[in-house]
Amino acid sequence: MRSIPLLPSAALSLILLSTAACADNATIRSNADDHAIPAEQMRLFIDAYQRIQQHYIEPVNSQQLITGAIRGMVAELDPHSAYLDAEQLAALRDQTSGSFSGVGMQLGLEQGHISVVSTTPHGPASKADIKPHDWLVAIDQQSTESMGLTGATDKLRGETGSQVSLTLRRDGSSRPFTITLARDRIRTDSVTTEHLNRTMAMVRIDEFQNDTGDELHNALEQLAQQPLDGLILDLRGNPGGVLDAAVDVTSEFVGSGTVVYTQGRNASDTRYYRATGHPSLIHTPMVVLIDGGTASAAEIVAGALQDHHRAVILGTDSYGKASVQAIQPLTDGSALKLTTARYYTPNGRSIQLDGIAPDVHATAATVEELNNDNVSRETNLDRHLNNPGTGSSEIPADETINPMVSSDFQLREAVNLLKGIKAVRMLGE
Repeated sequence: MRSIPLLPSAALSLILLSTAACADNATIRSNADDHAIPAEQMRLFIDAYQRIQQHYIEPVNSQQLITGAIRGMVAELDPHSAYLDAEQLAALRDQTSGSFSGVGMQLGLEQGHISVVSTTPHGPASKADIKPHDWLVAIDQQSTESMGLTGATDKLRGETGSQVSLTLRRDGSSRPFTITLARDRIRTDSVTTEHLNRTMAMVRIDEFQNDTGDELHNALEQLAQQPLDGLILDLRGNPGGVLDAAVDVTSEFVGSGTVVYTQGRNASDTRYYRATGHPSLIHTPMVVLIDGGTASAAEIVAGALQDHHRAVILGTDSYGKASVQAIQPLTDGSALKLTTARYYTPNGRSIQLDGIAPDVHATAATVEELNNDNVSRETNLDRHLNNPGTGSSEIPADETINPMVSSDFQLREAVNLLKGIKAVRMLGE
């Protein structure tokens, strides 16, 4: 998400202090700020550091110990804060730019386990039929229990063409299964559009990247060239991403007002983000699809459109991540990804843990059409009267539905909802 400028962290030259020096000070102050470091805790840290250096079975590089200490310290804060070395920081920048080498799989935490939030369409994970909510048990035979989200994500990245072994457990199955994937260059547009019929369209956002707002603006400009009776915004399985992109997306549908605001420990963390766009489809009826994989920036968009009464939210409760992470660069090219603020919807709602509750609840389901061939109708009766009219019995062009609707229950419900809105408007004319 958006980087909020803060003072850099204290240099770890404190480790060079001797135990005796610590004993002469009640606290140790960093050069960067006024936060005091208790000497007793520093003595404990130095004691552990020295014992590892003296007694561990093999020599340990000092940098490895310090890096590990920082990584562990940050990992203790919350599931979304992490220490990023230079390579990990570069990988994060690649991800927000929409191009990286990996398996195309977004991870999250579910019931304390690392699980799959979503897969990139046409990526290695998607082609292998890995599904949201699958638990990631091991990567290359190494258990994910102690990896953390960042560590697991890092192990999924690698050179294009290299292989990685994944062990997963699926809900309803007692036994894990293992598959081997070849990493590939993951580069997809974050915004795709689909015409559902002549006057209805769907826009899907897979992830919020730096240029998602521009992609959506261009897509909506194309759609606005013909009249639309309804628009569906599909945010299902969207793991979030860049905060500014969420603001840009909301601004395409809300002309003014607050999109989201953040509140943190420091005054600089409190910010209001307001809509700045000139929506081309501001009067078009709209439904937003969400599910348990709709997280973070995607929840910001859904919450803002719900609070502004701009769209009907349909689906199931969203993921429930309402925190902002900022990148804090360190002196050696590494960085801290720190949770610095909580975000709130325009009406002041915090959806942390609870998620966005849809206006219309509709779970994902498989729909089987009943065979009505044996149902008797007037046309089956002997000596029936003919229809003297000349009208065509063909389905009107604007009601010819895209085949994808028939296989997606939630999408079908969204289409039916938009049809209902259209019918109500016609009755009011």
